[in-house]
Amino acid sequence: MAKEFETERSSDAKKVPKRIEFVKERTAARVTQDETEMVMTVPNLVVREIIAFMILVIVLSLLSLFFNAPLEWEANPQHTPNPAKAPWYFLGLQELLHYFPPVVAGVLLPTLVVLALIMIPYFNINLKQEGMWKQHRPQTLVIALVSIGVMCVVLLLFKVYAMLVPTLIMTMLMLIPYFSRNEKGFIRWLGTRPVQWWVMTWFVVIVVVLTAIGTLFRGPEWSWTWPWEHIY
Repeated sequence: MAKEFETERSSDAKKVPKRIEFVKERTAARVTQDETEMVMTVPNLVVREIIAFMILVIVLSLLSLFFNAPLEWEANPQHTPNPAKAPWYFLGLQELLHYFPPVVAGVLLPTLVVLALIMIPYFNINLKQEGMWKQHRPQTLVIALVSIGVMCVVLLLFKVYAMLVPTLIMTMLMLIPYFSRNEKGFIRWLGTRPVQWWVMTWFVVIVVVLTAIGTLFRGPEWSWTWPWEHIY
């Protein structure tokens, strides 16, 4: 006749030799950490940085020998250049001033960006490094289309085609893995990109496009000018 066992809680292993462990669904699995190979900062990293620095100095020296710096005349308050362009790293913001009111482009948008950079670290956000369409595909599609649609309407109202066109291109690339049945090659790679990758890539593309337009395609009175046109 089999002996019956009763489960009970006890810390005495001798008194209760038979114990049952209950594992809850949310119990975190134990992660075994592998020992990674570590190297010293000096000389492994420092030597590489010195080599990269010397290569950059050599390249800049060669460029300075064959190309003149694009410097203009000395500052003269009686001769203001037309157009008066900001430094290249501010040309994207200056391009926004061409489309939006000064309060929106010069105050509201930069303030929102700064506030976002300050507040985001305080949110309890754990973004997963997984494809955007891996889970909750219909809900993700609705949220993405609504958000992008509102943004496109605003850009269309202000006629900001320099931001509207790259946004539509990025949206098409983002939707290809959702509707495509081919999961190989480039389409598969697009499907593995997380949502934060798409947001950051869109931001970088917008900055590059606006800076390029302000640098190459803006002439007198901030009008559209092709780079090969010479205006005197």
